[in-house]
Amino acid sequence: MSSGKWQELAKAKREQLQQGIPKEWTISPRSESNVLQIPGECGVLSSQELEITSLSDVSVLLRNIATAKWSSLEVTRAFCKRAAIAHQVTNCLTDAFFDSALKKAAELDDYLQRNGKVVGPLHGLPISLKDQFQVKGYPTPMGYTSWLDKVAEEDAVVVQILRESGAVIYVRTNVPQTLMWTETYNNVYGRTVNPFNTSLTPGGSSGGEAALLAMHGSILGLGTDIGGSSRLPAHFCGVYGFKPSYHRLPWYGAVNSLDGQESISTVVGPMSTSMSGLQIITKAILDAKPWRKDPQALRKPWDHEGYALSEHVGGKRLCFGIMWDDGTLKPHPPVLRALRQVKGALEAAGHSVIDWTPYKHGEIYDVTRAIWYADGGEDYEACLSPTGEPLINSMKPGADPHEVVAHRKPREPLSAYKLWQLHKQKRRLRKEHLDRWESTSSRTGTGRPIDALLCPVAPYVAVPHGQTRSAVYTMIWNALDYPALAIPVTKVDPSVDTVQSRERFFSPDDETLHKLYDPEIFKGVPVGIQLVTQPQEEEALLAMGQIVDDAIRKPSETCGL
Repeated sequence: MSSGKWQELAKAKREQLQQGIPKEWTISPRSESNVLQIPGECGVLSSQELEITSLSDVSVLLRNIATAKWSSLEVTRAFCKRAAIAHQVTNCLTDAFFDSALKKAAELDDYLQRNGKVVGPLHGLPISLKDQFQVKGYPTPMGYTSWLDKVAEEDAVVVQILRESGAVIYVRTNVPQTLMWTETYNNVYGRTVNPFNTSLTPGGSSGGEAALLAMHGSILGLGTDIGGSSRLPAHFCGVYGFKPSYHRLPWYGAVNSLDGQESISTVVGPMSTSMSGLQIITKAILDAKPWRKDPQALRKPWDHEGYALSEHVGGKRLCFGIMWDDGTLKPHPPVLRALRQVKGALEAAGHSVIDWTPYKHGEIYDVTRAIWYADGGEDYEACLSPTGEPLINSMKPGADPHEVVAHRKPREPLSAYKLWQLHKQKRRLRKEHLDRWESTSSRTGTGRPIDALLCPVAPYVAVPHGQTRSAVYTMIWNALDYPALAIPVTKVDPSVDTVQSRERFFSPDDETLHKLYDPEIFKGVPVGIQLVTQPQEEEALLAMGQIVDDAIRKPSETCGL
């Protein structure tokens, strides 16, 4: 194939996406770095459409549709228009299914009017998808030019379930090439930027999804997560991101990088502007019995007792562990302040918080990376070679093509035997970590181990493009298969989050990270925290996430600032 073929394919796809946006929804170019206010100022949205899309609570929006306060057609059109605006200022979309979405919304309205009841728990709700979930009749390129002609013959299983539950599928969102980045840039669609500051990254690999949610171009969507791909972008963009345990939500029919690597499984990662959104979509998917469509999905229905926290004293006087750092990278001041704020809010609400000491994090990180890169880069090459598309080795704007960051440097592939040894090592580390968690029962004062663990999502907030480091604070929970949740807490305040001097560092990487912090660069950027529970405790995690969220947002709460 000619060397320019991949550029031609990418250009044609971008033009197709642009043509899918109605001219009356286009806006003039903007120069400001914070673009969050543009939907309300550009004149494209009516006052009702602004009211609809300004909602954050998914339960309220669903109730308004079910009671016919707003029709699904009105809601869907509003989110289609706002998604179009969001794309023009952040480059967050890969597909716009506007026409089919509006048609489906009208059909759902007709059903509600004729039958007096909703189709299902997600009736009339527009839901966005990361560009990994197949939609029948469309390719799912995932940022690869060689996949632009691979048209899906059917929806991914989770998309089938969403449709059966009454959801309206209207857009898909951007990802990084190969997915294995905590930023979002590829050769097909280009770079997605953070709406709080377009010179900063929205994270990855669900960066397009997070940017869309932050712009309120979506209220609920699906990302994915193998090492932090839903939680890191949620943290960078001030939304909620959820990583369940392996195989709890159906994966079949989604496309993937490193496909076939199942020791550390990629999972469906719901993302939303509210905790209610995460709970509603998770329950809706589980109530649909996904194990009847996906042979790897666990036969584990929604656990009502788990959500009622029956094993955690009904949510009264919980004991949380808190990990201030992982012993390899010390978090920046606003991240530590967010943890202090959450700790103070929980204690004011009657819960207790005890310190958690990190355990063998460095070893877990090394094992995880070795498993991911066991193929020596063959997966990437197989995806790129058909069109001659180059591998992106740096996320820096205008980077030298020969500049290769550490995790992109070529590695020798591992033999099957050596890979098995890594699997054994990971299994041992999982057992040791479980024992450590259980041992906290001697310190909690409740007679049981900590109910959940609080920790950073990352040691920093959204950074300039090309400046992210390894996702160590999230990937550990993928390796250990612990469900985890990113919850927004605050924003960077330079008057409070000042540079702190340090004389000792864990490593040269830790010192480099310390020097990266500049409170003026990160001014006003969201800061979140991560909440973690033991494997298969998704319902308990979501319930405790609501408790944490309520404590943070209690109007009178000011402690920990």
